[in-house]
Parts: sequence; C-alpha cells; structure tokens
Amino acid sequence: MLRAFRDAFRIPELRRKIVFTLLLLAVYRLGSTIPTPGVNTDALEEATQGGLFGLISLISGGNLSQFSIFALGVLPYITASIVIQLLTTTVPALEKLSKEGEEGRKRINQYTRYAAVGLGTIQALFFSLYITSNPAFVAVGWDPGVFTVLVMVLTQVAGIAFTLWIGERMTEVGVGNGISLIITAGIIANYPREIAATGELFRTDQVSLLQIVAFAAVILVTIAGIVYVYQGERRVPVTYARARGGAPGGAARNLGGQATWLPIKVNQAGVIPVIFASAMLIIPNLIGSATTTRAPAVNAFIQTYLTVGSPWYIALEALLIFGFTYLYNSVQFDPRRISEQLREAGGFIPGVRPGAPTAEFLGGISSRLSLWGAVFLVVLTVVPQLVQRATGISTFQFSGTGLLIIVGVALETLKQLEAQLTVRRYDGFISKGRIRGRLNN
Repeated sequence: MLRAFRDAFRIPELRRKIVFTLLLLAVYRLGSTIPTPGVNTDALEEATQGGLFGLISLISGGNLSQFSIFALGVLPYITASIVIQLLTTTVPALEKLSKEGEEGRKRINQYTRYAAVGLGTIQALFFSLYITSNPAFVAVGWDPGVFTVLVMVLTQVAGIAFTLWIGERMTEVGVGNGISLIITAGIIANYPREIAATGELFRTDQVSLLQIVAFAAVILVTIAGIVYVYQGERRVPVTYARARGGAPGGAARNLGGQATWLPIKVNQAGVIPVIFASAMLIIPNLIGSATTTRAPAVNAFIQTYLTVGSPWYIALEALLIFGFTYLYNSVQFDPRRISEQLREAGGFIPGVRPGAPTAEFLGGISSRLSLWGAVFLVVLTVVPQLVQRATGISTFQFSGTGLLIIVGVALETLKQLEAQLTVRRYDGFISKGRIRGRLNN
C-alpha cells in the first residue's frame, strides 16, 4: 500500500491529482468550521452528545452537532443514491437508462443530484425547525422565527450543492470517489479530538493502561476482519461455449471456449443495512424527544427499551440489519437477469443447466452469502457497543460502521492508484517498444 502511494508521487500527473484531492478536502474541512448563522453551536453540541444523531454526526464528521454550513454535507446525496439505485431495478425508464452506457449513467447521476438537493431541503427544514424550537439553540440576537429558519435552510442547501460539486471535482480530476473521500475525511477528522479526550481519562486515572491497550487491540482486530471480509468473494466458474471463426474468405477454425468466473462478494450491501437500521431507530428517539411532556408513558417506554446501547435496542438493531441486508441484496443481485445475460453471451456454469436452474443456483449462493454478510454487519455494529461498556472508554467513538467506511474507501482508492500505475507502466513499455522499432527500421 505504501509502495503504491510512493510510486504515485513519483509520476507528475498522479502527484497533481493527489495534491488536488487533498486541497479540496482541506477546503471542505475549512467550511466545516464555519457555523450556520443564527445557531448557538455550544448549546447544540452539548445537546446532541449521545446516540440520537450519532451515526449522522459520524458520517458528517461532527458537522451536524456543530451545525456548520456543511452540516448535512453528503447525507442527502447518500439517501438519494440509495433511493435511485433501488428504483433503477424497479422503474422501467430508469432501468433502460442504466443500460444506455455512459450517457445513461450521466442522466441517472443528474437525477440523483436533483433528488439530493430536494431531500436536502426537506432535511434542512427539519433540523432548522428542531433548532429554533429550543431558544437555547438559537444564537443571541436572532429571533427563532420564519426568517431565521429561512436563513438556515438556504445556507444548508447551498452547502449541500457546494459539497456535491467538490465531490464531483475530486472524482473527475482527482483520485478516488469524491463523495466517499469526503465521508472518510469527516470520520477521521474526529479522531484527534477523541484520542486527546481518551488520553485525558488515562491522565486522571479514570481508565487504566490495560483498558486502553485492550481497546486498541479490539480496533486492530476489527480492521483486520473488515479487510478480510471486504475482499472475500465467492467466485462462480463460468465457461463460454466454443465458436467457429476465422478470417473473412479464409478457412474456418475452432476457437477454444473461454473460462472465467462470476465474483459474488460476501458483504454485497456494504454499510447500507446499518445506515437504514440506524435511521429507523432514530425515529422512536425523535418521538421520545417530542413527547417528553405531552406523553410521558410513551417517552418512558422509549427510554427504557429503545435507548442506544440497551439490550432491546441492540436486539432490534440486529433484526433490522438482517432484514435490510436480505432486502437490499435481493434488489441489487437479480439471479434471473444474470442467468439471461450469461445465456445471451453463450456462457454457462459447469454442471448447471442454463436458464431457471442457473438462476436458482445463483440465488442459493447469494442467500447463503447474505446470511454471513448480515452476521458480519451485526457483529461489526454490536461489538463496539459492548467493548465501550466493558472498557469504560466512551470518549472515543469506536464505530464499526465508520471503520468499514474508512477501510472500504482506502482499499478502493488504492485499487484505483494501482490501476493507473499499471496503465502508465504499459504505456511506457509500449512507447519504448515503438521507439526501438523505429530506430531498428
């Protein structure tokens, strides 16, 4: 990994791309320190400590707890991407666009951006009303009325549009997927502050050195497990039938069948089931916050059974992760469509008849992998909560979801760098071969 980055910096073009990406990330992090007009950031940050907006604040790099101008950041785009991705497999018009190559992909991306701005407007209005509903969250000199809400919403929508532009620039001109890099930078940006807070706990003898070492060891083991599962896949062998061919007007000849494989990842859904499950469990907490005085019984039930970290909360979260994993994989991985594509291309799985038997065979493999993928995500979600309880270290937000995002983005970016390095090596080899051929001639 380090060698790939070292080699990339030796190539001027790749070095410019990396520097450009880092500069745009710096611009994004700079904007994350600018508060939204009319917000008392100190009071809001204290009130949002805990699990209510934990996942959202984690992905936004703490911007939500401070309600900076990039508070929502790429969150609306993530939601819009998931919705459009699911609709692509169910809406015929979008499915047709997805099969039209580069132009179709551009149209779908344009729809995703429009949907992100629309969803972002709704989310910004929701959070703005939440802030203005509590006078303590409103800055001194600002009236918690329509004008303040309008200023907050416009600021957030502008921040969403600018964040999307930064992400697209990084994807097109820089290195890696821009949106994913922004999410990763937001998560990593919290680590120095949390490490310092954990060091303060050790200095004041609130935690022992053994607890910190055990905590760090669990993190390292978790990262190793994520890398192992992230790269794990089931390779289904696929053979393409023999064909007869030859030069026009010449004698026909047999072309040997080509053997390859169809990769099916163990964790096909990524972190999407965890995000969906957390979003579903945020709703009861919001209801509890709104019914503190109006419906004490409802609030007491939610505080007892659906508080973040409680046994009932963990069990319900695990069930939701299982359900969303199977739902997402069933939408994304269509065995019938893959079976038809293989038959049209003249391919088949050895020992399995084409058509319905192939679809049934692939569906069985996908179901088994979905089970293990769901188990992996549940363990990745539950273990950090148990470890934090056992060690007493709550200052460091040890999130399996955050680590999964960081490791996944790092591996994908590394693959892109290695691919570009490989292309440039082949280009150099071909260019040298051409020069030598011309000199010999």
